[in-house]
Amino acid sequence: MGLLDGLLGNASKIDAATVQQEFSRILAPGERVEHVYQLIRDYFVFTDKRLVLVDKQGLTGSKVEYHSIPYRSITHFSVETAGHFDLEAELKIWISGVPAPIQKQFNKRLSIYEVQAVLASYVLR
Repeated sequence: MGLLDGLLGNASKIDAATVQQEFSRILAPGERVEHVYQLIRDYFVFTDKRLVLVDKQGLTGSKVEYHSIPYRSITHFSVETAGHFDLEAELKIWISGVPAPIQKQFNKRLSIYEVQAVLASYVLR
C-alpha cells in the first residue's frame, strides 16, 4: 500500500499471523489475533477477545495508543456505505457509557461490508 493510498483513506487487510508477534506485548495470555486491517499507520486488530484500535502518533509513529474495546462493551454499530460520488464509507461504534461513537472512514478499496461482518461476528456472539 502506497502513501497516497493511505492519505486517501484506503485500508488493507493484513495477515493476522504476522501481527500476532508484533502485538504480543499487549495481548493477554492465550489471546489470538484473528483479523487485522491497516489504515496508513493505524490498525484495527480483531482478537478472539476484543477490538484493539492502534493509533500511531507523531511524525515517526514511535508514540502509540492502544485503545482496547471488549466486544461486550460495544452496544451497537453502523455502517454508512460510499455512494457513487462519495469516496468514503464510515464505520461507527458505540461503547457502553460513552454517548459519542468512535468513527473511522474507509475508502472503497476495502469492503466496509467485510469489516462490518467481522465486527458483527464478534459482537453478536
